[in-house]
Order: sequence, then structure tokens, then C-alpha cells
Amino acid sequence: MTMKAGSAKPRIILSAADHEKLSVLANAAATTLPEVAAELADELDRAHVLPAGRHPVDTVCMGCEVDFRDDMTGRVQTVALVYPQDADISKSSISVLTPIGTALIGLPVGKSIDWTTRTGESKRLTVLQVHDPVLAERQPA
Repeated sequence: MTMKAGSAKPRIILSAADHEKLSVLANAAATTLPEVAAELADELDRAHVLPAGRHPVDTVCMGCEVDFRDDMTGRVQTVALVYPQDADISKSSISVLTPIGTALIGLPVGKSIDWTTRTGESKRLTVLQVHDPVLAERQPA
């Protein structure tokens, strides 16, 4: 099965805070990780950015846990999407500056995206569920 590199990507949604921090991160990583930084910058360019103080619902954002399915294998994984300094694969925390992290950011539940691994392999994933511990902490008791 071949996938077109130009296949339409789903619309993504980001909070203003995530968009701002990720823009700075993409610029900072442009010299050390040019391919991933360029991919992140492309995602940021096409993102729908919510007004300040608004938070996307059922959408992958920084600091959240996400359940997703590898559509090639059917395997379901749960990971936390974090900034590079907080990444720890042994704790299932993946950096937004990885190809899969960049693919996940801003993706709503139920949406799928095609992405390319660092070895050039084409993959497709679908977001199944989003758990946002930051949002849960903000809810009144």
C-alpha cells in the first residue's frame, strides 16, 4: 500500500499558549533537528489557534495523555505528549519534537494522520482518547 505524501491532513486545534511555546521550540530546533522542526512548523502553520484562555476539548495538547492506534498494526498505545526536556520513553512520555509527537499535536479524537518515521517508513495513526491531567486539575471540586 502506498501513501501519497501530499494527502490532505486533518484540521488541528491548538491553544494560544501551546501554539506560542511550540513556535519558539520549532525555531530553536531548526538547526539541530531541521526535518522535525520543519514538520512541526508546518503543523503550526495549518493549526486553528483558539483565543487566549480557551482550551481545545478532546484534542491532543501539550502535557496530555493520548490513546492512539497504529492503523498499520492495530496496536493501541498510551503516551504523554511533552516538551523535549520532559521526554522519558520508559514512562511513555514522548517529545513533541519526534515524528510521532509532531503527528499527534492538535489532533482531535477520532481523527487519523499519516506520518513518516525517522527511518522513512510511512505510518498512520488514529487518536482514540485524550486525557488531560492539567485540565482535570483546573476543574472545581
